Amino acid sequence: MEETVAEFREAIETVIPDNGNLLIPTFALERAQEVLYELYLLWTAGELPRCRIFLDSPLAISTTRVFARHPDDFDAEGQELFSSSPNPFDFTPLRFSQTTDESKEINKKSRGNVIIAGSGMCTGGRILHHLRHNLWHERSGVLFVGYQAVGTLGRRIVDGAERVRIFGEEIAVAAHVWTTNGFSSHADQPILLDWIRRASPKRLILVHGEDDVLDAFAERIRQDLSLDAHVAKLGETIEV
Repeated sequence: MEETVAEFREAIETVIPDNGNLLIPTFALERAQEVLYELYLLWTAGELPRCRIFLDSPLAISTTRVFARHPDDFDAEGQELFSSSPNPFDFTPLRFSQTTDESKEINKKSRGNVIIAGSGMCTGGRILHHLRHNLWHERSGVLFVGYQAVGTLGRRIVDGAERVRIFGEEIAVAAHVWTTNGFSSHADQPILLDWIRRASPKRLILVHGEDDVLDAFAERIRQDLSLDAHVAKLGETIEV
């Protein structure tokens, strides 16, 4: 997480003072709230340049409001943090863009903003409109805070595509691009192996992940746990 926060700060310090927009494609549940928390910490520490932070996702806004309505379910640190304002869901630079018109207005305002929008892999949602307006701009930036699956627009940008197609239009990729790993919600291989060991299944069918990773993981399961691990293929029928 320390490296993630450092990269977070680098992206902000590179883009915002240069009057560029920093786009953060994010998932609506938990990831968006974690991003707001990190931005809030930078703001309270006086390390966030003067800017506006737009949460431009109706689902993420609704989810954030659900979190805010139930502070009693937080741990002791969270309860203390949310006992007053400002807090990670209510601080000076933060704006909620609920309606379509509010979303459109973001790209008409002065630059130098942080824009958080879905979807997390850039496969749909309002982030596509912001990419269309900013991806070609060398002062702008895109900060990925989640895994980008093969075949998604987000993955093509991360892999260094020089041009991408958005809404049928070819867009040059001139913006800065960062990726962070500290926000990952996936268990790593040792944790998964330990979970499988404790569960003691007779057979495993692996269905989620990229092909090369699944093949390697299945082989590791066979070697370390002596279990039958089968990688499911698209269209395959398996009787259980």
